[in-house]
Amino acid sequence: MNRMPALRVKDLCKSFAGITAARNINVEAGAGEIIGIIGANGAGKTVFVNMITGYLKPTSGTIEFFGKDITGIEPRDAAHVGVCRSFQVSQVFMSMTVRENLAIALAIARDDGRAMLKAPGRPEIRAEGERLMRQFTIFEHRDAVAGALSQGVRKLLDIAMAVVSNPKVLLLDEPTAGVSVEEKFAIMDIVIVAMKEKGATVLFVEHDMEIVERYVDRVLAFYQGEVICDAPPAEALKDPAVIEYVIGSGRAPTPTAAAGSPSHA
Repeated sequence: MNRMPALRVKDLCKSFAGITAARNINVEAGAGEIIGIIGANGAGKTVFVNMITGYLKPTSGTIEFFGKDITGIEPRDAAHVGVCRSFQVSQVFMSMTVRENLAIALAIARDDGRAMLKAPGRPEIRAEGERLMRQFTIFEHRDAVAGALSQGVRKLLDIAMAVVSNPKVLLLDEPTAGVSVEEKFAIMDIVIVAMKEKGATVLFVEHDMEIVERYVDRVLAFYQGEVICDAPPAEALKDPAVIEYVIGSGRAPTPTAAAGSPSHA
C-alpha cells in the first residue's frame, strides 16, 4: 500500500507583474525524505520554499501536507500544522542569550504571548530549551549573547528555534551559507541526525554540491522557475542540463561523498 506523501505540490506557478518565477512545479516528498534544492541565483528555489511555507501566495496550483490542502496558508499557521523553515540569514534575537532565544521561540510555538517575558524561567520551557540545546550541541553557549556567537553556532540556534514546533516538514534556506569549511559538515550532521530522529521530511536550498552529495536522498534542480531534474544525487549531478545550468561543466561530482557521511546511511 502506498504511503501518503508528506508534501505534494501540483502544477504550482507564481508570477510577479507578468514575470513567471515558478512554472508548473510538480513534486512529492515522502515522510523522512531528505531533499536538496539546487539552482543558480534567481532559478526559483526560494520562491518555491516561500510558497510552501506561506510567505508567498501561489498564482495557481496546490500544495498538500499529508493530504490536506494548505495552499496560501499563513506562515504562522503553517508552523502550527507542522511546516517550518529557517532563513538564509539567521532570524535570532542578537541581544538575547541562546537560552532566552529558545525560550521565546518555545513560548511563541505554544501561542502563549502572556508567557513570553517570563518564558526563560518557566520550568517546562527551561527543560525543553535545555533538551534542544543539547540536541543541537549548543548547550555550552547557553548564556552567550547570540550576537557574539560564531556563524556556525548561530545557524544551529536558528534551526533549533525553527523546530520548536516539532515540524513534520522542515525547509532550510542555505543552512551552510556563511559557515566556515571546518564547520559545515559538523552542522549538517547535527541537523540531519536531529531531523531523522523526529522522522521529519527535510528540504534544503544549497549551493554547496559537497553538502548535497553527502546528505540528500533526492535532488530538485531548478532553472528559470522550473524543475529540470528530480533524481538521486548520483544521477542528478551528472545530468547534462544540471551540469550546464546549475553546477557548471568544470565541477565534477565526488562519487564516494555520500558513502562517507557518518549520519546519512
